[in-house]
Amino acid sequence: MTPFIPSYRRNLPHLRLDGATYLVTWSLARGQVELSRSERDIVVTTLRHFAGERYGLHAAVVMDDHVHVLVTPFADQPLHKILHSWKSFTAHNLVKLGRTSPVWTPEYYDTIIRNEARHRSAVHYIAENPSRRWPGVTAYRWLVNVTSA
Repeated sequence: MTPFIPSYRRNLPHLRLDGATYLVTWSLARGQVELSRSERDIVVTTLRHFAGERYGLHAAVVMDDHVHVLVTPFADQPLHKILHSWKSFTAHNLVKLGRTSPVWTPEYYDTIIRNEARHRSAVHYIAENPSRRWPGVTAYRWLVNVTSA
Protein backbone atom coordinates (compact mmCIF):
# COMPACT_ATOMS: atom_id res chain seq x y z
CA MET A 1 0.00 0.00 0.00
CA THR A 2 1.15 3.53 -0.72
CA PRO A 3 1.12 6.34 1.83
CA PHE A 4 -2.05 8.26 2.59
CA ILE A 5 -2.82 10.80 -0.10
CA PRO A 6 -5.37 13.63 0.33
CA SER A 7 -6.27 13.25 -3.34
CA TYR A 8 -9.85 14.47 -3.23
CA ARG A 9 -11.24 17.31 -1.16
CA ARG A 10 -14.51 19.18 -0.77
CA ASN A 11 -15.15 20.72 2.64
CA LEU A 12 -13.68 17.71 4.40
CA PRO A 13 -10.31 16.08 3.72
CA HIS A 14 -10.63 12.70 2.00
CA LEU A 15 -7.53 10.60 2.51
CA ARG A 16 -6.82 7.92 -0.07
CA LEU A 17 -4.77 4.75 0.18
CA ASP A 18 -4.33 2.32 -2.71
CA GLY A 19 -6.07 -0.96 -1.97
CA ALA A 20 -7.88 0.40 1.09
CA THR A 21 -11.39 -0.41 2.24
CA TYR A 22 -13.57 2.54 3.26
CA LEU A 23 -16.62 3.05 5.44
CA VAL A 24 -18.58 5.72 3.58
CA THR A 25 -21.69 7.60 4.71
CA TRP A 26 -23.84 10.13 2.88
CA SER A 27 -27.21 11.70 3.62
CA LEU A 28 -30.28 13.19 2.02
CA ALA A 29 -30.05 16.89 1.31
CA ARG A 30 -31.68 19.32 3.71
CA GLY A 31 -35.43 19.53 3.21
CA GLN A 32 -35.78 16.07 1.64
CA VAL A 33 -38.39 13.74 3.10
CA GLU A 34 -37.43 10.22 4.15
CA LEU A 35 -36.72 7.63 1.48
CA SER A 36 -39.68 5.43 0.66
CA ARG A 37 -39.42 1.66 0.36
CA SER A 38 -39.22 1.80 -3.44
CA GLU A 39 -36.58 4.55 -3.30
CA ARG A 40 -34.46 2.46 -0.91
CA ASP A 41 -34.80 -0.43 -3.39
CA ILE A 42 -33.30 1.81 -6.11
CA VAL A 43 -30.32 2.70 -3.91
CA VAL A 44 -29.62 -0.93 -2.92
CA THR A 45 -29.87 -2.08 -6.55
CA THR A 46 -27.46 0.69 -7.57
CA LEU A 47 -24.92 -0.27 -4.89
CA ARG A 48 -24.99 -3.90 -6.02
CA HIS A 49 -24.85 -3.16 -9.75
CA PHE A 50 -21.07 -2.88 -10.24
CA ALA A 51 -20.05 -4.89 -7.16
CA GLY A 52 -17.30 -7.27 -8.18
CA GLU A 53 -16.59 -5.26 -11.32
CA ARG A 54 -15.59 -1.79 -10.04
CA TYR A 55 -15.41 -2.41 -6.30
CA GLY A 56 -15.74 -4.98 -3.59
CA LEU A 57 -18.98 -4.43 -1.67
CA HIS A 58 -18.59 -5.77 1.86
CA ALA A 59 -21.74 -4.42 3.49
CA ALA A 60 -24.26 -1.61 3.09
CA VAL A 61 -27.46 -0.30 4.59
CA VAL A 62 -29.90 2.18 3.12
CA MET A 63 -31.72 3.94 5.92
CA ASP A 64 -34.59 6.40 5.65
CA ASP A 65 -32.28 9.44 5.46
CA HIS A 66 -28.72 8.17 4.94
CA VAL A 67 -26.59 5.37 3.50
CA HIS A 68 -23.59 3.46 4.93
CA VAL A 69 -21.34 1.42 2.64
CA LEU A 70 -18.22 -0.65 3.33
CA VAL A 71 -16.40 -0.75 0.00
CA THR A 72 -13.00 -1.53 -1.52
CA PRO A 73 -12.51 0.32 -4.82
CA PHE A 74 -10.64 -1.61 -7.49
CA ALA A 75 -7.30 -0.13 -8.63
CA ASP A 76 -8.64 1.83 -11.60
CA GLN A 77 -11.79 3.07 -9.80
CA PRO A 78 -11.22 6.09 -7.51
CA LEU A 79 -13.60 6.22 -4.55
CA HIS A 80 -14.86 9.71 -5.40
CA LYS A 81 -15.90 8.53 -8.87
CA ILE A 82 -17.75 5.53 -7.42
CA LEU A 83 -19.56 7.83 -4.98
CA HIS A 84 -20.41 10.26 -7.77
CA SER A 85 -21.81 7.40 -9.84
CA TRP A 86 -23.97 6.07 -6.98
CA LYS A 87 -25.28 9.47 -5.94
CA SER A 88 -25.82 10.77 -9.48
CA PHE A 89 -27.60 7.66 -10.76
CA THR A 90 -29.85 7.33 -7.73
CA ALA A 91 -30.62 11.07 -7.65
CA HIS A 92 -31.60 11.01 -11.32
CA ASN A 93 -33.96 8.10 -10.72
CA LEU A 94 -35.41 9.54 -7.51
CA VAL A 95 -36.11 12.86 -9.27
CA LYS A 96 -38.00 10.88 -11.94
CA LEU A 97 -40.18 9.59 -9.09
CA GLY A 98 -40.99 13.15 -8.00
CA ARG A 99 -38.19 14.26 -5.67
CA THR A 100 -36.70 17.69 -6.05
CA SER A 101 -33.02 18.22 -6.66
CA PRO A 102 -30.58 18.10 -4.95
CA VAL A 103 -31.43 14.71 -3.48
CA TRP A 104 -28.15 14.08 -1.63
CA THR A 105 -25.78 16.35 0.28
CA PRO A 106 -22.73 17.16 -1.86
CA GLU A 107 -20.36 15.96 0.85
CA TYR A 108 -19.83 12.46 2.20
CA TYR A 109 -17.84 11.03 5.08
CA ASP A 110 -15.27 8.30 4.60
CA THR A 111 -12.95 6.43 6.92
CA ILE A 112 -10.13 4.12 5.92
CA ILE A 113 -10.47 0.66 7.49
CA ARG A 114 -6.98 -0.07 8.81
CA ASN A 115 -7.26 -3.64 10.11
CA GLU A 116 -9.46 -6.72 10.39
CA ALA A 117 -10.86 -5.72 13.79
CA ARG A 118 -12.01 -2.37 12.39
CA HIS A 119 -13.48 -4.18 9.37
CA ARG A 120 -15.55 -6.44 11.64
CA SER A 121 -16.60 -3.42 13.66
CA ALA A 122 -17.74 -1.57 10.51
CA VAL A 123 -19.74 -4.59 9.31
CA HIS A 124 -21.38 -4.81 12.75
CA TYR A 125 -22.10 -1.06 12.79
CA ILE A 126 -23.81 -1.28 9.40
CA ALA A 127 -25.77 -4.42 10.33
CA GLU A 128 -26.99 -2.91 13.61
CA ASN A 129 -27.91 0.50 12.19
CA PRO A 130 -31.61 -0.32 11.61
CA SER A 131 -32.13 -1.76 15.11
CA ARG A 132 -30.43 1.26 16.68
CA ARG A 133 -32.83 3.56 14.79
CA TRP A 134 -35.89 1.37 15.27
CA PRO A 135 -35.52 -0.85 18.37
CA GLY A 136 -37.13 -4.21 17.86
CA VAL A 137 -36.37 -4.44 14.12
CA THR A 138 -35.06 -7.95 13.48
CA ALA A 139 -35.08 -8.06 9.68
CA TYR A 140 -34.33 -5.13 7.41
CA ARG A 141 -34.82 -5.41 3.66
CA TRP A 142 -32.26 -2.75 2.71
CA LEU A 143 -29.27 -4.31 4.43
CA VAL A 144 -26.54 -5.76 2.22
CA ASN A 145 -24.29 -7.97 4.31
CA VAL A 146 -21.89 -9.59 1.88
CA THR A 147 -19.06 -10.08 4.38
CA SER A 148 -19.54 -12.94 6.82
CA ALA A 149 -17.05 -11.47 9.32
